[in-house]
Amino acid sequence: MKRPYRFLSLWLVLPLLVALLLPSAATASPSSADNSQAKFVAEASPGVRAAQTLSEVTGIAISPLLGVGGIGAIKYLRATEAEREHLLWYAQPWFWVPALLIVGLCLAKDSAGTVLPTSLKKPLDMLELFENKLSALVATGAIVPLVMDVFQAARPEAALHAPSFSAMPFAAVDISWMGNLLLVPVALLAYGAVWVVSHSVNVLILISPFSTVDALLKSFRAALLASVVGMHWINNYAGAIWAGIIVLLCLPLAGWAMRLAVFGHLFAWDLLTLRRKRFTPEVCAPAGQGGQWAFSARDWKALPARTYGRVARNAAGELVFHYRPLLVLPPKVATLPAGRYAIGRGLFHPELLRLEGEAESGCLNFPPRYKGHEEALARICGAVEVRDVGLLAAWSWIKRAFGFGAVAA
Repeated sequence: MKRPYRFLSLWLVLPLLVALLLPSAATASPSSADNSQAKFVAEASPGVRAAQTLSEVTGIAISPLLGVGGIGAIKYLRATEAEREHLLWYAQPWFWVPALLIVGLCLAKDSAGTVLPTSLKKPLDMLELFENKLSALVATGAIVPLVMDVFQAARPEAALHAPSFSAMPFAAVDISWMGNLLLVPVALLAYGAVWVVSHSVNVLILISPFSTVDALLKSFRAALLASVVGMHWINNYAGAIWAGIIVLLCLPLAGWAMRLAVFGHLFAWDLLTLRRKRFTPEVCAPAGQGGQWAFSARDWKALPARTYGRVARNAAGELVFHYRPLLVLPPKVATLPAGRYAIGRGLFHPELLRLEGEAESGCLNFPPRYKGHEEALARICGAVEVRDVGLLAAWSWIKRAFGFGAVAA
């Protein structure tokens, strides 16, 4: 395991260990302590709550709307009439009832996905893609109060409700801020890593042309969520261990999933809003001051596939690609190899091809907003020609084979 992941793993495990050690201090009571106090400590100890919260955060990250809506419904149904007025927003019926209804509609769409025509299913998949992003933002507001509730038993005002306040030596010291300082950023990191990997399932479904593959991907994610819930109900600590394993597996995949999420979001937005009808490519400004938005089509040099940036020509006439790793890190520049280039006219989007004799290799994928602007891209990027690729190339070959295609001069 690489060093950065070792560091992240340590910060994931450390808060849980702190939470597990705090109950030992809180339970250091005299032998005359009654059973009611032991029950309070067992149910409200930071260790138990930390284990429960790790499972809840992981489940919410896998399916944000279902996770927050389900947890809110459970909290509401378990609370008394007097307690329901003081529940947080996600545990109020005005939130969790519509949330679960939306989840039910998505489930009905997935159940009928194998019989729905692709022309109808893909727009619904696009809407679910944006719904998942919006749900993730809403669910983030529920993560912080869930995590801060872990150390509620360590607060003096919470300990006052214990059957024997004098039996807890740390009851008068508020140490909850220390636990929150450790747990809140770690929980948000774990939530972000698991969500972005889970969200990649929606992107893969959107770009997959096969309904069977869509069903398998959805079934895998549902089974993963069910395993987290099942392990949590069997045992709190077993559920926390399983949730921790999922988080550690998602951390090294987060970068790949992040690039895929950006790729899927921009492609879906351009297609859904028909942006190509309102877009005109601008002439490339000097290097570093503009260019055409594109994604890298494959791994080359230190540039991973689906990296988002701008391609432009520098003063020497070379094609350069400006990008920021993870969209926020310091900018970098990659120079495309010298050679002859062409613009590929695809069914949904154009791409930049590098020509090597009779062979061609994809270098960059332009978003769907550039569809219909292939000739302008060729002039801007210095490409020698525009040619059909993919399904359009196959269709052009079929038309020429039957004598319907135009013969090039």
